Amino acid sequence: MKKAIRILGIFMLVFVATLSFASCSDDDDPVNNDFFAGTYKGSISYNDGSTNNSTDNGSVFVTKIASGTKYNFAFSNGIPDLNGVEFQQQGDHTLVMVGSTATSYIRIDNNELKILYIKDGKTWTANCTR
Repeated sequence: MKKAIRILGIFMLVFVATLSFASCSDDDDPVNNDFFAGTYKGSISYNDGSTNNSTDNGSVFVTKIASGTKYNFAFSNGIPDLNGVEFQQQGDHTLVMVGSTATSYIRIDNNELKILYIKDGKTWTANCTR
């Protein structure tokens, strides 16, 4: 009887652990979370007139900061970060940079990150997915 209870206990522990891991997902939505952090991978680039840095195998680590509407973008490959960029919700699951234009925008959802950001003669681009 003790052996059966022990086996049942181990089974329950494994079952609960499996459910816990299954509920954690990379598909977290940056729009609906109070705290968001996610890595997007793909092509990224940076150009400031004297430096041109680009790769097809880069990454951008995105975090939502305490304000609730501002995000930070930490680029790989020595590309300078973008910090404190303000966003507004567009549709159910998409965030768009406040002040977006056809030539300067950042768009993020739970699957994609698109950046064409121009400021002070510097240009950041990203075409990434999670």
